[in-house]
Amino acid sequence: MNLTKLGTFVFLFTALKIIGQSPISGKVIDADNNLFLTTVEIININNNTKLYNNPNGTFQLNYNGSYLFKKKGYLSQKVELTFGENYIIQLKLNPSLLKEVVINGNHIPKKLKTATTSINIISTEDIERSNNINLVSALNRTPGVFMQTGALNTNRITIRGIGSRNLFGTSKIRAYFKDIPLTNGSGETNIEDFELGAISRLEINKGAVSSIYGAGLGGTITLLPKPTNFNEQSFTNEFTLGSFGLLKNLSTLNLHTKKSGFQIVYSNTESDGYRDNNEYNRQTFTVNTHHFISKKDELSFLGSYVDLKAFIPSSLNEEDYLNTPTNAAFTWRQTKGFEDSKRGIFGISWNHQFNNNLKQTTSIFTSFRDGYEPRPFNILSENTQAYGIRSRLLGNSKLFNKPLTWTLGGELFKDIYKYNTFENLYQDFPPDTGSVKGDELSNFKEDRSYYNLFFEINHNITEKTSLTFGLNLNKTSYRLKDRFAVTQDNMDQSGQYQFNTILSPKFGVSHQFSDKISGFASINHGFSPISLEETLLPDGQINTNIKPETGWNYEIGTRSTLLNNKLQFNISLYSLSLRNLLVARRTTQDQFIGINAGKTHHNGLEVSAIYQIVSSNNFNLKASINASVNNYKFKEFIDDVNDFSGNDLTGVPSEVINAIVDFDSKIGLYGNLNFQHIGEIPITDNNNLYSNSYNITNLKIGFKKNLNKKLKTNLFIGLSNIFETKYASQILINASSFGGRAPRYYYPGNPFNYFSGINLNYSF
Repeated sequence: MNLTKLGTFVFLFTALKIIGQSPISGKVIDADNNLFLTTVEIININNNTKLYNNPNGTFQLNYNGSYLFKKKGYLSQKVELTFGENYIIQLKLNPSLLKEVVINGNHIPKKLKTATTSINIISTEDIERSNNINLVSALNRTPGVFMQTGALNTNRITIRGIGSRNLFGTSKIRAYFKDIPLTNGSGETNIEDFELGAISRLEINKGAVSSIYGAGLGGTITLLPKPTNFNEQSFTNEFTLGSFGLLKNLSTLNLHTKKSGFQIVYSNTESDGYRDNNEYNRQTFTVNTHHFISKKDELSFLGSYVDLKAFIPSSLNEEDYLNTPTNAAFTWRQTKGFEDSKRGIFGISWNHQFNNNLKQTTSIFTSFRDGYEPRPFNILSENTQAYGIRSRLLGNSKLFNKPLTWTLGGELFKDIYKYNTFENLYQDFPPDTGSVKGDELSNFKEDRSYYNLFFEINHNITEKTSLTFGLNLNKTSYRLKDRFAVTQDNMDQSGQYQFNTILSPKFGVSHQFSDKISGFASINHGFSPISLEETLLPDGQINTNIKPETGWNYEIGTRSTLLNNKLQFNISLYSLSLRNLLVARRTTQDQFIGINAGKTHHNGLEVSAIYQIVSSNNFNLKASINASVNNYKFKEFIDDVNDFSGNDLTGVPSEVINAIVDFDSKIGLYGNLNFQHIGEIPITDNNNLYSNSYNITNLKIGFKKNLNKKLKTNLFIGLSNIFETKYASQILINASSFGGRAPRYYYPGNPFNYFSGINLNYSF
């Protein structure tokens, strides 16, 4: 009798204790973009029961134990859950099932396979195929994207041929660091200075993708910073050394509480460079934090600071390129020309979930850049300060009893650009002196601003077919203040310029022919803003007749998975028609004017395929191919008395092909072999000069090992340009000759080189 009473008491006490405790709760999110994930399968490993999380990503469980979280397109994760605790479960994407991954986390979330435009994801795995020094390898494996690099700080990115006319740097392509614009008020973009080790993935929208991304002609590159990891406290350090004096140290600290995560990344990169006057030194500091302050509110902070000093060897003429490629251009070597800049961006984002059907996201951001650049023709001192706000609503509803998602928002951006030029008196001093600052030559202040209003809907008219419609409205204006003393020889160049309001529509359709095959088609309108410098006439007055480039992009494509998920392939056919082509006509060594000179047609085919040759617990082997075949022409192009109509578009290769073999094994050995073919590039508008096509082969092999439960190591070595190919890694189109010298078209690419390193990760 006493034993019976005791047993009853123990049972009641245990039951009351369980009832009195809070159940296990949490949220499942994408590890890269913090977007909540739905229809996640949650399996209790102890009793093999399963359920799915809620439409807002949350879940609630009533039993302690081991749980497995599974979602198609993501790697499964096993987690030990304890009664009464709240958890943030982060699922990482599965590189073998990218088409199932959820994209556009800050706008209309959708699976990649249902997108109505051409989108590529560069995953962490793609980034780690080569070194972590710059983006060129990862970008050039992406169909339709081509990055030329003359040095670590000298680059130009084109997407489907857009941006190839820009002589220095990247323009006509928009870029965001999470939700912070990286494109300035003149449409120029710089992403190569950011620490690659602080980026988890890139999402690239190709073509004139309008509405939510500002309707840029070339497309949009979104950099997603490495997220905070809520499942571990850890410190990671990676040290890399390589050819040409390369030294890099990358340190990452990950901290978290139950509701907050902190990711801090510091890096220091040094290189002597392959060429003379090619030294490079960069330090970066990146902070990314995420805070779940309530069930409906999230707050995140993103900050990045870059301190860079890089010398500039510049381009070479053909004779020097072929015979003495390690030389710097003569005048750049004499001046010891360099770029010295400090750059920072900071942003705060607030997400609020009103209910399961309505969410808002608002981001406030600011940025700055201080630069000092001695060049042979002058010395440039510049300062840019920018700020803005981006806000939108995201809603779910129904139309004709079918799901409809929509977003409505706007972006306001303003930057103030101040710059002075000074005489460079290097010729008045001994040869080894370098640049010497002289009298002021100019002093300007530019106020540049724009606003975008955007609207986009995605309607599932059937279970397999969805329609997309979007609109973007843009208004851009410039104000120039000439702060240099007005004299008889120097007219006041102050003035202002406003574009007409531009409305860019977007139409798209996606259809699931089966669970394995989907297709899409789209029509998009886009435009590219004119820089203030391009609006200036030779007398310094603003040309109010110049017009921005505009274009329509037509595209069809398919995404498929066949042979029991072993083969994935994507195919896209597109045609972009561009009008009011902007041409930079050179008037002096450092001055250009912009003119509208005609139209171009960009027709192309893009193919990517991945085949899983071997897939087992012990060994994985896969092969992939990415290819772009381009047919870009000047439809109408009259520059002064020259008619270039019908010629090939300058600055873009005829084709780019990448063939890649990847392997990894249970024992920790992994690696990849990458063969890349770059077709010939038209160098001059009259097409009398082309660069040679070339092939490059790169290899990387590594070994990963868990030394114990807390310490992991990764050793690696990479070989680039194994067969010592001689090639031009960047082309300066239509280069002019000065002082009787031959034009300098070529930036020599690096010969055979290596990198190696060690990565240590400690969890505490």
